[in-house]
Amino acid sequence: MVEVVYYVASSLDGYIATSDGSVEWLSRFHTAGEDHGAGELESSVDALLLGSHTYEFALKLGQWPSPNTPSWVFTHRDLPILDPSITLTSQNPGEVIGLLAARGLGRAWLMGGGKLAASFHAEALISRYIISIFPILLGSGVPVFAPHSSGADELRFISATPFKSGIIQLTYEQAPNA
Repeated sequence: MVEVVYYVASSLDGYIATSDGSVEWLSRFHTAGEDHGAGELESSVDALLLGSHTYEFALKLGQWPSPNTPSWVFTHRDLPILDPSITLTSQNPGEVIGLLAARGLGRAWLMGGGKLAASFHAEALISRYIISIFPILLGSGVPVFAPHSSGADELRFISATPFKSGIIQLTYEQAPNA
């Protein structure tokens, strides 16, 4: 089975972006020498999974930052492809995870957004949740998880790591028998 890690930054009130999709608020928390593990995670995964709005940030930059990692962008739109490592897909999460497993890929980083995370959650495909809580209240925006009807799921606490910037990184995994 493919291990799917949902690694995401969130405001204290549960938003990953402002209402207009901006993540500029993250930049004020960059502290020199503070490592939240994104680089380590990226080097440990075999695939990247992201929604079209997250992918559009790379489109604005004009280059794909991870050309050596196969990436799937979940979308129904015809978006430009920045690199041959990128696949646009309208398949559901379970179908894509089946494809990753068939290719022998064992670990994937679910990068966002909230609707995509909710769809992976609804299919019980997220193995590990790493959510960095930033000390800011946005008041509204794109939630960590879009509203979903899959019911309550118990997670097993792994760790809480505080950083000098005030960020707290919480790690959970899917509870046994969940």
